[in-house]
Amino acid sequence: MITVDSLTRRYGGFTAVDNVSFTARPGRVTGFLGPNGAGKSTTMRVMVGLTAPTSGSATIDGLRFADLPNPGLEVGVLLDASAQHAGRTGREILTVAADTMGLPRTRIDEMLELVSLTPNEARRRVRNYSLGMRQRLGIATALLGDPRVLILDEPANGLDPAGIRWMRDLLRGYADKGGTVLLSSHLLHEIEVIADDLVVIGNGRIVASGTKEELLAAAGTLARSTSPRDLAHALEQAGIASVLAGDGSVRTDADPARVGTVALAAGIALTELRSAEGAGLEDMFLSLTADTQREGVAA
Repeated sequence: MITVDSLTRRYGGFTAVDNVSFTARPGRVTGFLGPNGAGKSTTMRVMVGLTAPTSGSATIDGLRFADLPNPGLEVGVLLDASAQHAGRTGREILTVAADTMGLPRTRIDEMLELVSLTPNEARRRVRNYSLGMRQRLGIATALLGDPRVLILDEPANGLDPAGIRWMRDLLRGYADKGGTVLLSSHLLHEIEVIADDLVVIGNGRIVASGTKEELLAAAGTLARSTSPRDLAHALEQAGIASVLAGDGSVRTDADPARVGTVALAAGIALTELRSAEGAGLEDMFLSLTADTQREGVAA
């Protein structure tokens, strides 16, 4: 289990992570979502001891990563598939990792077969690998010690559709056997398919967390109009809080009938009005992070 408790990380006057708390539980895949610069990578770096927290903590089964006697046997980590020694072969990288963890060399062939790297590919130097091959090698390294916890940042980046499905099935099977998976990705459809729980971060703060079903069911009302800003303003004048999402939709917790009444009174034509339940993870994500997006931010 991964426990993040009141975690804060500051760089001078900039706060990258601000009082973040959440738990990733065994037997479940936790999707860790947020726009670029939201604090995801910093949080994950603190988890695995690459960055020290300013305050708060991140622990694996109650221990800091640095206090684990043999971390590779407890936690599998993939934060950057390109951060591998370009001059070594894939097999050499796995050999070094296996020797460091005290594992038998037979484990190397098992992992190469698991991630579908052929013997010829395993003998090639990493500088000649595609990004997808580097991702597969990174996953092999993360799983080498048969850990109970996986922490993965964009593991499907560079994979083709077949590779993405393979990754999904691999992680789902890992969680179903009792493992803990924390998965960060911008491929929201894949997160929606595989994740059990969601943690959404924006501007260094948690903006939503819970089970996938809970968060999608609480999505509120979605409305679209030829004048979305006017609609948002009309709702505000009526005392209804709303968010103008990056996709041009207006989101609110008010029920659809009330939104329709306000739009009618303001003379605003609606092109869509419905409960946002079932709208999908992408719609929910854009709504929750509308004020932290680089693109499509309301003026």
